[in-house]
Amino acid sequence: MPKDSYLVGLIGSGIGPSLSPALHEREADRQGLRYLYRLIDIDALGVPPEAVGDLVRAARDLGFDGLNITHPCKQQVIRHLDALAPQAEALGAVNTVVFEEDGRAVGHNTDVTGFAASFARGLPDAPLERIVQLGAGGAGAAVAHATLTLGAERVTVVDAMPERAAALADSLSRHFGDGRTLAATPDGLADLLARADGLVHATPTGMAAHPGLPFPAELLHPGLWVAEVVYRPLETELLRSARALGCATLDGGGMAVFQAADAFRLFTGREPDSTRMLADIAELAGAVPAPK
Repeated sequence: MPKDSYLVGLIGSGIGPSLSPALHEREADRQGLRYLYRLIDIDALGVPPEAVGDLVRAARDLGFDGLNITHPCKQQVIRHLDALAPQAEALGAVNTVVFEEDGRAVGHNTDVTGFAASFARGLPDAPLERIVQLGAGGAGAAVAHATLTLGAERVTVVDAMPERAAALADSLSRHFGDGRTLAATPDGLADLLARADGLVHATPTGMAAHPGLPFPAELLHPGLWVAEVVYRPLETELLRSARALGCATLDGGGMAVFQAADAFRLFTGREPDSTRMLADIAELAGAVPAPK
């Protein structure tokens, strides 16, 4: 028999502005559930990302039903889990941990499906021949996987840590085939963007705790669509600069909602209403909902 009371949380850095608690708790309220969503901020606790294993064990001991995991712990957490769902294993990144009845901590990744659903909804006609992705961390692995699944012909991954970009490109090439994923260094970003159809931004830059632009705004051009992973704020400086040029854009709100809906389903076994949750995030972030 399904439970009607849940305790879940989010582990990450600088997560005070996160809308995940409100998204989950509002949907739970509508379904008549008692649902408490706690923030576990490693900055506030004064611990490094490597402490995520201790935090996961403590949450399990305290009776949590599950956890969401965000920057910078999505890859660090893997070695502290008992099992991985196939998609999380393929990606090498976890954003959702479910504590099962037998006590096992199982890692999942709902970022892939979250980004894919948001992109299909928000940029349905975007060309997918040449895409540049900035960021090869946990979120980057997920969105690159999603973009290639959607039919991207070539994704070039750029990261400040070249070895991380190369590792992600190699992993994606093994999964999707040679030639569809390449790695590049930031000094080549200007040339790459000049020839690209679209940009996927998957670094923390632009978050409330990490304001600013990930690269000079002059590298943007009107023929480029820009998809953002950051959702708080919904309009990052990158999106504001892109829209000023007339670029088609996608904010991170849809990905946040669809990944949250998938996590809610994993935690509770109940079906969330993503349409209501999209209205929630627009209201919570003080934004006008994107056209359907």
